[in-house]
Amino acid sequence: MKQALYFEKQEDAVKCLLCRHHCVIKEGMVGICGVRKNIDGKLIALTYSKAIAKHLDPIEKKPLFHFFPASTSYSIATVGCNFRCLYCQNYDISQMPKEEGVILGEHYPPEEVVKDALEFGAKSIAYTYTEPTIFFEYAFDTAKLAKEKGLYNVFVTNGYTEDKPLTDIKPYLDAANVDLKGFREDFYKKVCGAKLQGVLDTLKLYKKLNIWLEVTTLVIPGYNDSDEELKDIAKFIKNELSIDTPWHVTAFYPTYKLLDAHPTSVKTLRRAWEIGKSEGLFYVYTGNIPGEKGESTFCPKCSKIIIERAGFSIRKNNLKGNKCSFCGEEISGIF
Repeated sequence: MKQALYFEKQEDAVKCLLCRHHCVIKEGMVGICGVRKNIDGKLIALTYSKAIAKHLDPIEKKPLFHFFPASTSYSIATVGCNFRCLYCQNYDISQMPKEEGVILGEHYPPEEVVKDALEFGAKSIAYTYTEPTIFFEYAFDTAKLAKEKGLYNVFVTNGYTEDKPLTDIKPYLDAANVDLKGFREDFYKKVCGAKLQGVLDTLKLYKKLNIWLEVTTLVIPGYNDSDEELKDIAKFIKNELSIDTPWHVTAFYPTYKLLDAHPTSVKTLRRAWEIGKSEGLFYVYTGNIPGEKGESTFCPKCSKIIIERAGFSIRKNNLKGNKCSFCGEEISGIF
């Protein structure tokens, strides 16, 4: 355990200022995330250095397609999450503190994380699987050490971090994939337990801070797959972020508590991809259905395949530095 950052004392509680929920937490209670507790008038991070998962992953799995393609990222997580998405694929660890009332994990301090990442030959460390915001102190200390050792740092996040924490970690955070789960407040409230506007504000701050950003939308039939909503997401990315911000539209499979929706069809995923392209986005990708052309990177100028992918593997790389080898167009990203 470690005293948390970003909270203020109130008369008989503490107010957490780490994420946009702004939980007011009474003595002996925890916030929405289940892992930040008021103990004697101080906010304590219960999961500090307590890893529930650690794996060496391809960076494409995050997914990050414009951040050192074909590199590996050493990925860590603790239990807990500040969302309650009904379709969470990692619900057994993200919802553990709230549903099971326990906080599991092995002692794994930042020094050991960085040491292992280097030994595995990783290019970066990814804070992922659950939600890095809720283990922010652990991620922050690890990221600082990682940067000193020449490693990069990546957040895979629901995009609900408050302004000050995100600004503070900016010198050490190189890239992020942020879920934009839908574009309707009702969807966020009922399905995710959060507010859309908070995510939009965080996305815009990522762009303002010049942290490399990619956006993912899990396309769920009957929930967020209408042409209108997909167009709204594409327009937001283009107008409020940038035309060259990669957008990943990925296939849904029923899980956890959202079992009434059908798996996303290939047809629906292709339609989402076409909508993103028709709205003018340079880089749109399909995911969770291997073998689709939408997995590959196309040059926005000459339309030839620059990086050909199959799942998380790269078959061909036609980049020269950060430029298309066919026409010389500069490709956005960190290569």
